[in-house]
Amino acid sequence: MLRDITGCAEESIEVDPGARLDSIFERYAGQFPRFKELRSSIVLASNHQFCDRSEIVREGDEIAFLPPVSGGSGRYTQQIFDSEPGHFFALTREPIDTAGIAKQLLQGVDGALVNFEGVVRNNTKGRPTEFLDYECYEPMAIKTMAEIGRELAAAHAISRIAMVHRLGRMQVGETSVAVIVTAPHRKPAFEAALEGINRLKRTVPIWKKEHFTDGEIWVEGEWDESVLKK
Repeated sequence: MLRDITGCAEESIEVDPGARLDSIFERYAGQFPRFKELRSSIVLASNHQFCDRSEIVREGDEIAFLPPVSGGSGRYTQQIFDSEPGHFFALTREPIDTAGIAKQLLQGVDGALVNFEGVVRNNTKGRPTEFLDYECYEPMAIKTMAEIGRELAAAHAISRIAMVHRLGRMQVGETSVAVIVTAPHRKPAFEAALEGINRLKRTVPIWKKEHFTDGEIWVEGEWDESVLKK
């Protein structure tokens, strides 16, 4: 959404010593009035971490303006694998191999495997959908997914968790995101999978554009309240 407004995905700028993040935001708001309208829902990040607008900018910082979430080479463009205990987080532009990931996670101690898949439906509130495009801030997205997964593993009695999101163009019926959880018992597996997809959709910087027969639109979601307090 912001890329469409500015006409670019990134650029390098120089700022005065001691400048704060909010001054950079105001710089763009002065150029693009639409930024002012979106101010309350745009979150700022510095070097792949959510941050407060009052934070001072330093030489070489990478600053990102993130609108509300919708929610390389090889199979995965980004991936994090925790060898112990075996959690897996990834971004891909290819179909998600949920069966293969589940096999990778499952252990002899597990009595439950929950596989949640979010799929592309053929309409939004009755408006026919042709296909979807997903884009994201990849370096930060993969780190945030891993943080969520590790927190879930610490809070629920589960064995392993995997979170994988697909990017690029997806057709109706294709899987866009998967949260897979293994555990000795079913209740914590279900709870962790549900909390996982809910948190992913509200805190991971991934955006969705819906293409209809009569137009297209970037889906405006909403940030988790804890992110907005940054």
